[in-house]
Amino acid sequence: MDKLTLLQKYFGHTSFRAGQEQAVDALISGRDVLGVMPTGAGKSICYQLPAMMLPGVSVVISPLISLMKDQVESLRQTGIPAAFINSTMTLDEYQRIMQEIRRGQYKLIYVAPERLLTESFLFLAKNIRISMITVDEAHCVSQWGQDFRQSYLDIAVFVENLPERPVIGAFTATATSQVCSDVIRFLKLNEPERITTGFDRKNLYFAVETPKYKTKALLSQLKKYKNKSGIVYCLSRKLVEEVCDELRNAGFAATRYHAGLSAEERAVNQEDFLYDRKTIMVATNAFGMGIDKSNVSFVIHYNMPKDIESYYQEAGRAGRDGEPAECILFYSGKDVRTNNFLIEQSRENNEIDNLALRESLNAKAKERLKSMTIYCTSVECLRSYMLRYFGETASHHCGKCSACMGKTEKKDITLEAMKIISCVYRGQQNGYHLSRTLTSQILTGSTRKVLLDMKLDRLSTYGIMSDCSVAEVLQMIDAMIASGDIGVKPYKDYSELVLTQDSAAVIRMEKQVEIQVAKKTSEPDILDNVSDEEEAMFQQLRKLREKFAVREHVPPYVIFSNAALRDMCRRKPRNKHEFMEVSGVGAMRTEKYGAAFIKEISKFL
Repeated sequence: MDKLTLLQKYFGHTSFRAGQEQAVDALISGRDVLGVMPTGAGKSICYQLPAMMLPGVSVVISPLISLMKDQVESLRQTGIPAAFINSTMTLDEYQRIMQEIRRGQYKLIYVAPERLLTESFLFLAKNIRISMITVDEAHCVSQWGQDFRQSYLDIAVFVENLPERPVIGAFTATATSQVCSDVIRFLKLNEPERITTGFDRKNLYFAVETPKYKTKALLSQLKKYKNKSGIVYCLSRKLVEEVCDELRNAGFAATRYHAGLSAEERAVNQEDFLYDRKTIMVATNAFGMGIDKSNVSFVIHYNMPKDIESYYQEAGRAGRDGEPAECILFYSGKDVRTNNFLIEQSRENNEIDNLALRESLNAKAKERLKSMTIYCTSVECLRSYMLRYFGETASHHCGKCSACMGKTEKKDITLEAMKIISCVYRGQQNGYHLSRTLTSQILTGSTRKVLLDMKLDRLSTYGIMSDCSVAEVLQMIDAMIASGDIGVKPYKDYSELVLTQDSAAVIRMEKQVEIQVAKKTSEPDILDNVSDEEEAMFQQLRKLREKFAVREHVPPYVIFSNAALRDMCRRKPRNKHEFMEVSGVGAMRTEKYGAAFIKEISKFL
C-alpha cells in the first residue's frame, strides 16, 4: 500500500501534518532523519508509518517503560503488530516475545537504551533484519540537553555491531541548535534530513502567575476546569503529598505520582489517571515523559521547573488532541533557590565519574535555570520568549498568553529598583552580606528581632518601602536578578545580593526596570468555547467510549481521542462512509466501533 492509504487505514487521517510526510519519505528512501517536533505534532507517525512500509522490523529506542506500553497498546488498537521489551516482563514473557520477533511477527519493537548491548538482545539483533532504528527523546544524548543519559551514548556502538547499518531516525520535542549538533555527532547520523516543524503550539494558552497563596490559587483555578483532565506538577515529593491531600479534601478526584511511591502504587495511580478514573494527577517530573494521554486540558506548574526545555515538554502534555488547553505556571522566588539546591545535589549524587564533566553539566544546568527565571519574570510575550529560546523568530505579541491577553500588565518599578540597589549598597558599606529576604525586610521596615539585633534598622534605607509588602519587594528583587539589574553570589550557606554594571545604570537613570503584575480581568475561559448541544453530545459519546475502554482494558483515549469525539459532534456522521471522514478514526476503528457511535449520534439527534 502507498503511504496515504496506510495513513488513512491505520491512523485515520487523510493528510499529513507539517513535517510528517518529509520524514516518512526520507526514511523509506534510506536517508537518516533528525526531527525536532513539539509534543502533539505527531512525531510517532513519522516512524510508525515507515515501519509498515519497510521490510523486516523497526527498533524504537525509548527511555521510559510508560511510553513503550502506551505506544504499543495504541498501535495494536490500529492493527499494527508491535511489542516492547523491558524490565517489567517475566522471564516467560521475555522469551516468548524474543521467539515471536525471530519468527517475524512484529513490525515495531520498543526497547530501552540500557538493553541494547546486553548479550541476548545483541545476539537477536544480529540475526534478524532491522530496517530502521528510531531514537525517541534524542536530546538525551547531549550534555547540553535537559535530560542527559549516559546509556544513549551506547546507541552508536549498538548500530556499529549490526551486520548492516539500518536507516536512523532521531526525534525530540525540545532541542536547541547545540543539542541538534550533538545528536548528529553522537548518533553518527549520515547527512540527515533535518526537519523542524516549529515549536509554536497554537492551541495552548500560556500564563505565569505569582500568587501569594499557591494552594488557594490552585483550588480557584481548578474550579474552572469542571471535569476536565489535567496535571499539577510540583518540585518535591513532599509538596506532591500536601497538594494532593488538599485537592482530595476539597472534593477533587486527584491522585499522585513520585519516585518515593512503590512501583505498584505508581502503576495503579497512573492507570487511574489514564483511564479517567481520576481527573487530576499531582506529580513530580518523574511523571509524564512518553505518556500519550491525548485529552489533558490543563497543566499547572505549582513550582517553576528547572529549565525551559523541561517546562515546554511538561506543559506540552496539554492539548495533544488539538483542543484548546491551558498551561499555567505559579512562580515564586523560592522556586529559584530550590532548583539551585537540586542542581547542586544532582552534581554531588551524579553517577558520572568524570569530575570535569559533572562540573560542566552543573554549569549548563544553571544557565538553563537563569533562562527559565527570566521567562517567569519577563514583561514580554511568553510565547515569543519561548520560541526565540529555541531559535525561532516570533512576533512580539501572540495574543494567547497572560502578557498579551491583558491578564498581566507592565509596571515601571525603576524608582523601587533604585531603593533596592541603594539598600544593598548601604549594607555593603556597613559590612553586611544581605540576602534577598533580609533586604526586603529592611526596606519594608520589619521589626523582626533578628533584624533589630543586627542593628539593620539603623541603615538609611530602613522602611523606605513600607508601603509595599515583603512579598511584593521579593518579586521585584527576583525580576531584577533575572534581568541582571542586581546579582547574587554564594556567601556561607546562603546567597547574598551584589551590585552589577546594570545596577549603576539604573541608579544613573539610564535604564528602566519593569515587571509583570497580575491584572483582574473578566475574559471568558478559553476552554468553554463549545455550544451546549455539542457539549451534551460530547458527554454522551464519552460515556460510550468509556464502555468500550472498560471492556477492552485500555485507556479511553486509545479508543478515540477527545478531538475525534469533538469532530463527530461537528460532523454528526450517519453511516460508515461519513464516519470514516472523522479525524483520527480510520478503517480499523470504523469497523470496530463505527456502528455503535453512529447509533449513539442518531439517538441523540
